[in-house]
Amino acid sequence: MSKVAIIGAGYVGLTTAACLASLGHDVTGADIDADRVARLNRGEIPILEDGLPELVADGIAGRRLRFVVGAVTAVGNADFVFLCVPTPQADDGSADLGFVEAAVREIAPKLRPGTVVINKSTVPVGTTRIVKRILSDAGATDRIYVASNPEFLREGVAVSDFLHPNRVVIGCEDPEAAVRVSDLYRNVDAPILVTDAASAEMIKYASNAFLATKISFINAIAGLCEAVDADVREVALGMGYDTRIGFEFLHPGPGYGGSCFPKDTAALLHTARSSGFDFSLLQGVIDVNRRQHERMVEKIRNLAGGDLDGATIAVWGLTFKAKTDDLRDSPALYITDHLMAEGAKVRAYEPAEEAAARAATMQPGLEIVSDAYEAVAGASVLGVLTEWDEFRWVDFERVKAGMTAPNVVDTRNLLDPTALRRRGFTYVGVGR
Repeated sequence: MSKVAIIGAGYVGLTTAACLASLGHDVTGADIDADRVARLNRGEIPILEDGLPELVADGIAGRRLRFVVGAVTAVGNADFVFLCVPTPQADDGSADLGFVEAAVREIAPKLRPGTVVINKSTVPVGTTRIVKRILSDAGATDRIYVASNPEFLREGVAVSDFLHPNRVVIGCEDPEAAVRVSDLYRNVDAPILVTDAASAEMIKYASNAFLATKISFINAIAGLCEAVDADVREVALGMGYDTRIGFEFLHPGPGYGGSCFPKDTAALLHTARSSGFDFSLLQGVIDVNRRQHERMVEKIRNLAGGDLDGATIAVWGLTFKAKTDDLRDSPALYITDHLMAEGAKVRAYEPAEEAAARAATMQPGLEIVSDAYEAVAGASVLGVLTEWDEFRWVDFERVKAGMTAPNVVDTRNLLDPTALRRRGFTYVGVGR
């Protein structure tokens, strides 16, 4: 059993802490928010993530998991220190390493010889060298190692992704330290790739950029399908049976969002430009994604009669995807913001209550209601913006009765167009 310190109890840090504790390690999670730490020690989870509350409760009950205020408090006896702090996007698209650098400077004097400091946050290529330099400048040179161990967690299934990953990537220049990091995952059944730190950092960015490329590609194909009267769902099905392509991420929608893809594609593009490399393909991916957001607004505007000024628009779903309460870079918020900018009254229902409350503060003028039927009352268009499964099973006769015109823009292709059209709805999907 290893002693592990996790710096940062956000989405990645909390999942990492809970999962490592479940693997038998002695884990201390640190955060600067005293209220958050107190809540976590009571087993109160601030994010919506399947299986995480149970895992945290089990770790606390088994005395393998605890949370403390301040990084220094956590690292004194640690064999491994995971950096899980934010790396927000700067104005130029790069990743801001301010939180990483501050955390390293804070813990440097308290690290004991042999400690491995591990970058778990998504960081630009070369960050491992930066961490080494900061440690050296702070005098922490007595056998302190630095490694990269990027996360590949999908929100909504992060616990499963951590405990049953496709691969574990470890980037480290010291073979002994790399073996020690890999031993943390001894009870995880997955390939372990040990490489240099720069390659490990690039693997994370390249993976997310590739997945974003698949999303933008199928969204562009969806637009072409609309132009030639093809059905993108059939096209994606025919493509997906080719094992070289696969089915995943071939689902057209309003564009990608969340905490990873927008930030990581921008950061990788910044890295390319800083290195003198013309990554026009990735720029195209980003451009297509932004255009896809705009196309969803156009679809709603068209069904509203070509003018949104004074129109009442209902929307279902605000999070960037279902089974999470994350609103970061959500395409739904882009859409609602632009609808309101054109004069529409927007009434929204979001199943994740905390996300709904945050959305109301993020977008003044956005009306948040408590159920799907209240959202459609008096609306001329309904936009399905997030793929929550409960939207499939509402009473659409009741929905129709509440609307001034039975128009649906299904940005997720979640609903059955044939069934809706049979009920008298005008249905518009993506690529259908």
